[in-house]
Amino acid sequence: MKTQPIAPTSIPGIRVGHAHDEEALTGCTVILCEQGAIGGVDQRGGAPGTRETDALHPVHLVEVVHAVLLAGGSAFGLEAASGVVRYLEGRGVGFDTGVAKVPIVPAAILFDLNIGNPKVRPDAQMGYQACLNASTAEPAQGNVGAGMGATVGKILGIKQAMKGGLGWAGMDIGGGVLVSAIVAVNAFGDIIDPKNGQILAGARSLQQGPLKIGKGEVFADTLEVMKSLAGRTVLSFASRGHTVIGCVITNARLSKEQVTKVAQMAQDGIARTVRPAHTMLDGDTLFALATGDKKADVNIVGAFAAEVVAQAIVEAIRRAKPLAGLPSASP
Repeated sequence: MKTQPIAPTSIPGIRVGHAHDEEALTGCTVILCEQGAIGGVDQRGGAPGTRETDALHPVHLVEVVHAVLLAGGSAFGLEAASGVVRYLEGRGVGFDTGVAKVPIVPAAILFDLNIGNPKVRPDAQMGYQACLNASTAEPAQGNVGAGMGATVGKILGIKQAMKGGLGWAGMDIGGGVLVSAIVAVNAFGDIIDPKNGQILAGARSLQQGPLKIGKGEVFADTLEVMKSLAGRTVLSFASRGHTVIGCVITNARLSKEQVTKVAQMAQDGIARTVRPAHTMLDGDTLFALATGDKKADVNIVGAFAAEVVAQAIVEAIRRAKPLAGLPSASP
C-alpha cells in the first residue's frame, strides 16, 4: 500500500503559501502557524540574511512563532515579512503585549538578483499575497515561491550554474510523530544524491579555447575546481550570493532549547547533499517549528530532521525546470 507523503501541511495547524513573479524570477514562501509554534533557528553559512532570529535564541523571552518566511530578493526581500505581519495582525494573531498583538515572523532570504530583474524583489504585498495563497494542500515544488530564482553550482559564475528550486519532504517517525521540511536551494556548491554520491546539479564544465575547467563532461565538480589554480583564482572573484534556507516542522512537543537543537541537527541534511556546504559564500539558515503535543525524544526528531532536509533538497533539484537559459536536473 502506498503511503501518503508527509508534507509540511500534513502537520495540524500549518498552512503554506507561495507568491512569485514569473517575469522577474523571484518570490517568497510563507509557513503559517497562526495557533503558534515553538521556534528555533540555526545558521551555518557565512553570509546569512535574516530577520527576528535573535528572538529565537533559547535565553530570550519570546517562545512562540506565528509564521516563517523564506524569500528571494537578497536583503530587499526581507520586506516581504512586513506583509506577513500585516496579514496576521489583521487576523488578531500575535504576541500579546497588552496594547497590541505583535506577530512574530522570522525570515531568511536568498540571493536571486543575478537571474531575473534585479529591480523587482519580494515586497510587503508579495508577502501578503503568499499568506492569501496559503492552504493545507501539498505545496507546489520546483520553480515556485522562494525557489523561483534559485540556482546552484556557481563557482564558475551564473552562466555555468544550473537551476535550483524549492522542495519538501517528510516522514512519520513512529508514535504519531511527524517531521517535515521545506527548503529553498540556492547553493554555491553542487547538489549530491546522498544515495550514490553522484552530482544531480551543479557547476558545469567550462571550455575556454584549449583550456577546460572542470573534471567531467557535464559537471565541473566544484571540489575538484577548488583544488586547481583556475578554481582558486575564480573563487577569489566569486559572488557572495548563495544559500540554502528552509524550515523543519514537527508535531512533537519540544521546548525552545530542544527545537533549537533540532534546527542544529537538521543542518546535517545540507551537509549530506550540498558539496561544499556552509561556506563563507553561503547563508545557510534553517528554522524549526514544534507545533504539537506528541511526546518525542529530541535526538530522534533531530536525526530525522536531517533526513527530511536532505530529501527536500533533492526534491527541489528534481522538481526544478530549465529557466533563464539555465538547465536543470530534469528536462
